[in-house]
Amino acid sequence: MAMLTGGCHCGQLRYEAEGEPFHATWCHCTDCRRSSGAPAMAWFSILASGFRVVAGRLRCHSSSERAQRGFCPDCGTSVTYHGKDLPEVDIATATLDDPSLVPPEDHVFFGSRVAWMVPADNLPVHRRDRGKG
Repeated sequence: MAMLTGGCHCGQLRYEAEGEPFHATWCHCTDCRRSSGAPAMAWFSILASGFRVVAGRLRCHSSSERAQRGFCPDCGTSVTYHGKDLPEVDIATATLDDPSLVPPEDHVFFGSRVAWMVPADNLPVHRRDRGKG
C-alpha cells in the first residue's frame, strides 16, 4: 500500500503511516465512545515504526493502565490509540485524507455498543475483541 496521510480537524497536526494496514474495525467500547464523543469509532492498525507525525505535535493521554490515546492539543481531534507493549498503533480512520482507502472489516466490543447503534453493513461482529467472544 502507498503512504497513508492524514491529520486533525484544524490542520495543525499531520501524520504519515507507512506499511500495510491491518485490523480495520469499528470499535464500540466505552472508552472509544467517550474519547471521541461518537457512538462508535473506526480504527486501523499499522506497525508503530511506520507512524510518524510530520507537522504539529501529538499529545498523549493515558486513558487506562494499558493504553495511551493521542490527540491534537489544538483542536482535540482523537488520532491514535497505542496499547502498552504492543508493536502497533491504531489510527482513527476518519483522520485519513482519504478514509475510503481503509474501510472497516468488522465490529469489536459490540457487546458494549449503544443500543440504538444498529449497523447495516453486514460485517462480522465480535462481542469483545477478536477471538475473545
